[in-house]
This record gives sequence, structure tokens and C-alpha cells, in this order.
Amino acid sequence: MATADLILKNGRIATGGAREADAVAIREGRFLAVGSEQDVMTREGPATRVIDLGGRTVIPGLIDSHIHTIRGGLNYNLELRWEGIPSLSDALRKLRDQARRTPAPQWVRVVGGWNEFQFAERRLPTLAEINAAAPDTPVFILYLYGMALLNGAALRAVGYTKDTPNPPGGEIQRDKQGNPTGLLIAKPNASILYATLAKGPRLSYEDQVNSTRHFMRELNRLGLTSVIDAGGGFQNYPDDYRVVESLHQQGLLTVRIAYNLFTQRPQQELEDFRKWTAMVRPGQGDAFYRMNGAGEMLVFSAADFEDFLEPRPDLAPSLEGELEGVVRHLAEHRWPFRLHATYDESITRFLDVFEKVNRDIPFQGLKWWFDHAETISPRNLERTRALGGGIAVQNRMSFQGEHFIARYGAEAAAHSPPIRRMLDLGIPVGAGTDATRVSSYNPWVSLYWLVTGRTVGGTSLYAPAQRMSRQEALRLYTVGSAWFSGEERDKGLIAEGWLADLAVLSADYFSVPEEEIKNIESVLTLVDGKIVHGAGGFGSLAPPLPPVSPDWSPVSGAGSARGASAAPAHHGASHVHVHEPHSHLFAPHDPWDSGCDCFVF
Repeated sequence: MATADLILKNGRIATGGAREADAVAIREGRFLAVGSEQDVMTREGPATRVIDLGGRTVIPGLIDSHIHTIRGGLNYNLELRWEGIPSLSDALRKLRDQARRTPAPQWVRVVGGWNEFQFAERRLPTLAEINAAAPDTPVFILYLYGMALLNGAALRAVGYTKDTPNPPGGEIQRDKQGNPTGLLIAKPNASILYATLAKGPRLSYEDQVNSTRHFMRELNRLGLTSVIDAGGGFQNYPDDYRVVESLHQQGLLTVRIAYNLFTQRPQQELEDFRKWTAMVRPGQGDAFYRMNGAGEMLVFSAADFEDFLEPRPDLAPSLEGELEGVVRHLAEHRWPFRLHATYDESITRFLDVFEKVNRDIPFQGLKWWFDHAETISPRNLERTRALGGGIAVQNRMSFQGEHFIARYGAEAAAHSPPIRRMLDLGIPVGAGTDATRVSSYNPWVSLYWLVTGRTVGGTSLYAPAQRMSRQEALRLYTVGSAWFSGEERDKGLIAEGWLADLAVLSADYFSVPEEEIKNIESVLTLVDGKIVHGAGGFGSLAPPLPPVSPDWSPVSGAGSARGASAAPAHHGASHVHVHEPHSHLFAPHDPWDSGCDCFVF
């Protein structure tokens, strides 16, 4: 009988299937045995490490079906996060502290995961408050997909003056004298926001490596073990993939990444995909790092940006012809593809194209899906199902729900997106965040939204019948999301033979009060059967990370919204017992001339 490398016992293990277990045995990166502690302990050998979980809840490793992890990793050490900060005064204090620590010519960036409804004051910061907090250090604050707030130092750094013209689809707000105030508005094209952000200094390559490692560990802290990277504007292939590929080659990835390729050049999208289909193929790579197909941008004329502060945009008449050329090419080469799709009016036009291509080149067996789909209609859900498509949903409404209600009404918001109907139709559905530029990367905020139907500000969006049970929501975040990388038979469950990815939780997800779901973390995260994160009594089991660099980074300083969390006590356990193997060999292991008229997701 094969013996285990690692056994976890005395847990409450939610396998994701029809049963719970007390223990799991792991060998060579896969689950060897799952079941009762008595049965699993028969797999113990002289070199087996045994960890007592103290009765904690264990779930399959979480999988985000739509996140911008590669880009997020390159920038993580630059960003001051306002996730979960309860008051604007606290947020401004963190901004002030970070501005004092940040050396010239670097900026302070706040780029997502927050909105005003989380603050006790229920309002945004004013430009005067931002300038008072940081009079000399450039500050860029992104607010959803709608606008950015820049202090005077940032305006000087980017060179915006009274003579700077508004770009297409964007507005530089001006005072009575015509001088920029510091407010940039997307109307509705967010390229003004991201073209401005791209003007800031970048990290060195070495610091980007450090930043990516720390970002992956942050995801591990929250129980994430896999992601499907949706590309993103200003994320060029293969240049901006050098860091993650290097980490993969060194065996330093702690999150499994399946990546989609996102075209960067308007009017040259088909040329991009022709080049890429000659370079790489879907599935190329391994279980840690693999190519996953095309999108979420296929053609720029099909980018129906969701800025609920503005009316729905009408997409260009050229959409159908341009999209057909790309989709036809992808179907011919059997490349899976995904497409950013917010509004039902846009989805109708997209499906017209897909159905036309399908008549000539059947999609049968080809994975494709829409991302987001907040306002998709019952008719278009039927059409999506008929073509074998899936839908990856994200909790963007938890950050923009109040604005959606203000524009479209509470009745429309009550089924945006219509997840229950998707599931009833048998459409594959996976959950995620669309982090890091609007939503938080925290999966527990998304799970809270799925279960409660509430925004981060507490607004109730959905009736009970439209919400997910805790088990349903978890399934969307595990084996449901695995469908979107073609790995639904390999990960997302705790079962014999499946990849050994799991998270041991700080609280019991299945029984805590709903409001506490968003505060859950992982105290022990395993990827490929190896410990990649530990906290509290498990903290000494995780391999150390190098110090954050640069040393003024918000991640390392007092201005960070993250930081280490105190591990709460559970089930009366005051310590963790680890039985080490008997082998001494075991060890834990023009200002708008950016080169891209990009919509940036």
C-alpha cells in the first residue's frame, strides 16, 4: 500500500462532493486517500508528516475564474489598498502616511477594491482632502470604471494643463479658468484612466518578481490556489509574462495560473491572434502554468465597458465584421475564447456572430464563455446554452450595485446577473472577482455577495430565491470555475486522485453568521500538496518570503490595508500539533500617445 507524504487529520473536510471527511492523505501532489481518520492513518509511513487541524473546516482550494493576476502581481507592491477600511478618515490617514514614505518620483496609487458605501461617511474623498493628505507626492485614486482623482502633484507629473485636450471618450474636468481640477472622467471609455495610470513609474524587474511573489502569497492567505487570468490592457504577450514564466521555471509559483491572451491593438486584433496561434496552443504548459485561449478582449469594437455611472454605450457598427473574423479564426484553430460582455444589447449582437460562425465551423466541443453578463436576458441565456457556452460571473455588483440601482432601478438589479436562471438551464457557471482594478481580489467578499445578495455597503440586491446557498456558492468557486480552464475533472474537489489543493479556514464557512463570511481567511493553504501559506499556529510551516521590495512599498509599511492578521482561536485548540517524519531528509519546502487606445479591464 502506498504511503503518504503528508496527512491532515482531525478536520471537518468539505470535499465538495456528497460527503465530509475527517482526514486526507497526500502523495506526490495528489490526494491519495480521503475519509475517516482511522482509514486515512493507515497510509502513514516513516517519512509521512502528520498535521492535526484541531477540528477546523477544510475546503477545496478556491479558483477565481476571472482575475487579472499577472498584471496585479507586477503592480501589487506599488498599490495602497483600501479594501475593508471602515471610514474615509482612516483611508485618508493611510494615504497621508504612505505619501510621507514614498520617495520621488514614485506615486501613491489606490486602484480598486473599495467604494464610498463601505465608509461610515458614505462619500468619496474630495480633491481638497487628497491634496491636504499628500501635497507633494503624486496620488492617483481610481474609482470603479468611472473616474480617477489626481492631486496637484500628479497633474504636474503627467503634464496635464489647460492646453491638454480631452481624449476621445474621456474628460479632464476643468475649473472656470480652464485648468484641470484633478478629476478624470470616463465618458464612457476608461482609457483616459488607464492611460494616465500607465504614466507612473514602474517597478524594476527584480521588484516585479518580488511583488508577484507577495501577491500570490496574499491570494494564498485567502484560500486561493488557482486563477484564470483574463489578460488586460497594457499586458502585452509575451513581454509582460516574463516574471511569471521565470517564477514558474524556478518552481516558485504558489497559485496555478491558466492565462488567456488579450489583444492590445485596435484594428489589428486578427493580426495579433494569427501571430499567437502560430506561437502557442491551448493547454500548452502544465498544471501550474498553462495557456488557456483567447480573450477577454477579442476586438475593441466589442468592448461594452460597464460604467454604471454613465448610460450604456452603443457599440460600433463595425463590431460584427471585426468580431466574426477573429472568432472564425479561433474556431478554425480550436482555441477556447472568452468575451467581456455586460449588457444584453451587446450580447445579442455577439451571439448573432457566434451563431453565424457556428453554422460553418461547429463550436461543438470548443469551450467558450461570456464574462460578467450582468443584464443577459432569458432568450440570450437559451442561445448561450444552445452553443455550449459558459458564463463566468464576478461580484462587480457588490461594488457598483448602488449605482446600478440609481440608473436602472431595483427591479433590474434584482436579477443582475441572473445566476439562478443560468444554473437552472445547466449552463456552466464559475465565480470570481475581476480584480484588481474595481473589485477586491478577496474571494470571501465575492462569496458573501453570492450568499447574502448584498453589496459591500450593505444594500440588498437579490431576493432569497436568487441567492446561492453556501454550498452552491462554494461549488461555483471550485469545481465550477475549473470548467473554464478545462480542468473540471482534475481540481475543485477533495477526492482521491485529484490535485491536492485545499484551504484550512479561520472560521467555519458553513455556520458563521452571514456578515462574518467576508472576514474568513485561510490559516493553512496547500497547493500541489505543499504548504504555501500558514498563519497562527500553522505560521511556522510555510516557507518564508523575501522582504517586500522596495522597502517603501505600501505592502510593507504602516499604510498597508493588508498586513498580518491575528489568527483567531478555534474549537478550543490553543496550539497545532505537527508530527514530523522520521526522515532527516524532509524539509518544507501627445499625452494620449500610449501606443494603445485601450479599454483596460
